[in-house]
Amino acid sequence: LTGTSREQRAFQYVLAHAIPGDPHHILQTFDQWCYHCEHLSCVGPDKGRIVERVLLERAPLRVLELGTYCGYGTVLLAQGLPPGACLYTIEGDPRHAAVAEKVIRLAGFSEQTVELIVGPSEEVIPQLREKHGLMNANLVFMDHWKRCYLRDLRLLESHQLLAEGATILADNVLFPGAPHFLQYAKTCGKYHCKVHRASLEY
Repeated sequence: LTGTSREQRAFQYVLAHAIPGDPHHILQTFDQWCYHCEHLSCVGPDKGRIVERVLLERAPLRVLELGTYCGYGTVLLAQGLPPGACLYTIEGDPRHAAVAEKVIRLAGFSEQTVELIVGPSEEVIPQLREKHGLMNANLVFMDHWKRCYLRDLRLLESHQLLAEGATILADNVLFPGAPHFLQYAKTCGKYHCKVHRASLEY
C-alpha cells in the first residue's frame, strides 16, 4: 500500500531510531522492528550469537558472505572482524543490495572493510580473485538460497577460494533445509561438521 518494500520500511525505521556508526545499536534496532512490526529473514540475535562466537574463535582476516539481504548479517560479521580484516558480501537482488549498502555505511563500515558485490553468486564467485582481489576466504557465511549452497561450495572449491582450515557457516540447513549440501559436507571427507541448534529468527 505504501509503495515501498518491507526492507525499505525497515531501513527507514533504522534510520530514524538507530545511532549512526554504532553497529550493535543498528542490529538491536533491526531486531525491534522484526519483533514488533514486520518479520524479515535476518540472522536475528539468537543465531547471531553463534556467528559472533565463531568469529571470536577463528579471527578470520578474509570473510565471504553469500546473501547480503538487508545487511544485518554483514554488519554482524563486520563488527566482529579483527583489525585489518575485510569482508566481501554478495547479493543477487539489486533492490536488497541498495538497502544493504545504506545499512552497511550507516553502521560506519568503509568500502575498504566491507565490499558489497551485486550479482548472482554463481557469476560472482569465479570472478572474486581477478576482479575483487579475494585470494581465498578464511570464513564463508552462507545465508542465501538454500538450493545454491552445494553448487556455490563446489564453485569455491574449484576456484581454490577456501583457505586451508577455512570455516563454512551455513544458515538454515535443517529448515527450510539444504539436504544435498549437508550430505556432501558430511560424506565428502573434506570437512568436519557440526550442527548448531537454534530457533528460527524472531
